[in-house]
Amino acid sequence: MAKILIVDDEKGIRDVLREYLELDGYEIGEAVDGMDAIKQAKAGDYDIIIMDVMMPKLDGYSAVKEIRKEKDVPVIMLSARSEEYDKLFGFEIGVDDYVTKPFSPKEVVARIGAVLRRGKSASKKVVSDGLEIDIAGRAVYVDGEKVYLTPREYDLLFYLVKNAGIAIPREQLLADVWGYDFFGEDRTVDTHIKMLRSNLGPYRDKILTLRGVGYKLVL
Repeated sequence: MAKILIVDDEKGIRDVLREYLELDGYEIGEAVDGMDAIKQAKAGDYDIIIMDVMMPKLDGYSAVKEIRKEKDVPVIMLSARSEEYDKLFGFEIGVDDYVTKPFSPKEVVARIGAVLRRGKSASKKVVSDGLEIDIAGRAVYVDGEKVYLTPREYDLLFYLVKNAGIAIPREQLLADVWGYDFFGEDRTVDTHIKMLRSNLGPYRDKILTLRGVGYKLVL
């Protein structure tokens, strides 16, 4: 099972995350600030780091920059700050996900699983029943027959695959698949989902509609 480093100056948060993650079988390490995180990350081999932003001695963003000089390890940021600027800055320095406090421990566990699956599936095929999705080859097969999607449909499907099992709001799909400079609306996502489902044929129901929220892919 994967090894996770939890970095947060609040012991209560570290304890809660440790409890939930150990129940899922993860091996856990802890760090109490940015400097401690750098030291432990460089000394050990972690599969993913959960990093708080605001900490004494060294903030989370600075710690990530330093760690990434030697280790290409996925990072999920935790922060009480929910402004778009903070999230964009995190993604610009290469973090893999961003969770705003207060958070649900179950959501963090789900996001960890998604990031880990994303790394494993980035260069291989994903097969579910008769649906085969080749991310590296940018190809999709339904019951052995290749289906042809538009470039945007490929991007949308691959994004859903990389975040399989997670409820994704329409706004997030617009931001991550279409881009922050896209001036469309939620209906754009709905239209593309409809076309994508049509192309998936008998496996269209693998894309679930979460009323009032968005969509989720179940593999």
